[in-house]
Amino acid sequence: MKYSKALFIGMMALVLFYSCVPTREIRDEETALPEQYQNQSTDTVNTALVQWKEFFQDPYLVTLIDSALVKNQELNIMLQRVDMAKNKIQAKKGEYLPFVNIQAGAEVEKVGEYTRNGAVEKNLEVKEGEEFPEPLTNYMVGAFATWELDVWKKLRNEKKAAVYEYLSSVEGKNFMVTSLVAEIADSYYELMALDNQLAIIDQNLEIQQNALRMVKLQKEAARATELAVKRFQAEVLKNQSHKYEIQQQIVETENKLNFLLGRSPQHIDRTSDSFIDAPIDAISAGVPSQLLQNRPDVRQAEYELAAAKLDTKAAKANFYPQFTIRAGLGLEAFDVKNLTTTPESVLYSAIGDMVAPLINRNAIKAQYKTATDRQLQAVYEYEKAILNAYIEVANQLSNIDNLKKSYELKDGQVQALTESIELSTRLFQSARVEYIEVLLAQREALESRMELVETKKDQLLAQVNMYRALGGGWN
Repeated sequence: MKYSKALFIGMMALVLFYSCVPTREIRDEETALPEQYQNQSTDTVNTALVQWKEFFQDPYLVTLIDSALVKNQELNIMLQRVDMAKNKIQAKKGEYLPFVNIQAGAEVEKVGEYTRNGAVEKNLEVKEGEEFPEPLTNYMVGAFATWELDVWKKLRNEKKAAVYEYLSSVEGKNFMVTSLVAEIADSYYELMALDNQLAIIDQNLEIQQNALRMVKLQKEAARATELAVKRFQAEVLKNQSHKYEIQQQIVETENKLNFLLGRSPQHIDRTSDSFIDAPIDAISAGVPSQLLQNRPDVRQAEYELAAAKLDTKAAKANFYPQFTIRAGLGLEAFDVKNLTTTPESVLYSAIGDMVAPLINRNAIKAQYKTATDRQLQAVYEYEKAILNAYIEVANQLSNIDNLKKSYELKDGQVQALTESIELSTRLFQSARVEYIEVLLAQREALESRMELVETKKDQLLAQVNMYRALGGGWN
């Protein structure tokens, strides 16, 4: 009857604990995406699944990316973070297993005769007729275990959360690889574009210097003025100055690439001659739902959310009773020669504890509220990552289409303005147009060719950005 009453009281205490535990409902994450991109088919073929060594055909670019994936400092820093997250799993795994420690000790003690212990020892000496050892020594060796019973799965949830944090760090590393690959490709194409712009300026300078010589001859024949000579001369000087600006941009872009490769400044090998004729391959965007699997940053946010949910469960378990078992087995004696005498020197112990928070649980409540806030924050982060991924792809799809149309028009503009240089020069020689027409034709032709190179660069960058936005580049 007594045991039934004690059991009933224990059950009522547990019910009381459960009833006092706060609960907060967190809404589920919203992962719905449109079935297809605007003006796109529902074909599931996706360029993101293509490995970067197959996506990039330029052997020099492939070599640069290969080197960066080994030597880039930021990536190597991230790899260490991944390793630290992996170590955390091992630490959490050990927390719900028994801790067993070996302990050995020696002790010496001398107490005063006019204390309680001293009086007891003196009394024993009188009764037994034997002198009590003074000072008193004590030797002990044994193994002692402590085990927290994971009744509420708090420790297991913390370990699973550590696993998700590790997986999140892996996806963070993959996202960094994707970004690094894209950044190297961007800088490489920018470097090639600058080389082409430098070549265009050199070609245009040759044309302008020929025109300057022609105007000087026209002046000597009294068919042109000093004003025309000065205007042509100024145009030559302006483009010579622009040439040095581009040369500086080339140096800075090369050094940016060298920094990404984790090495000191040096020449970057490249094939710039075929830049303007570089093919723009078609990219398959697949369907929006594939972003959830292909984008490393989306998967990273998903794992962070999964870890946050488990952290909330672990924080809630702090309100429940904690059960601990402690046990020990060893040998103890006041003399070393008696230490191995059994069973007289054997010591053992077994203790079971239950500890539960009762009064002043503010710290636990605050920890639980923080965990739920972090979970809700992770929900928003996950939804933001999905929305950002979809918008990036949608923007790049539109960008690729518009750049293709723009390039075709600019190419026609370049052809027309290039022909106008020769035409205006002939007309000026026959005194049918003013020198200003020749200057304008040369200037507009130069600007159009530079813009054509910029548009080609933008097309190549759009391809790279589309590949990155779809989640390619890390595999």
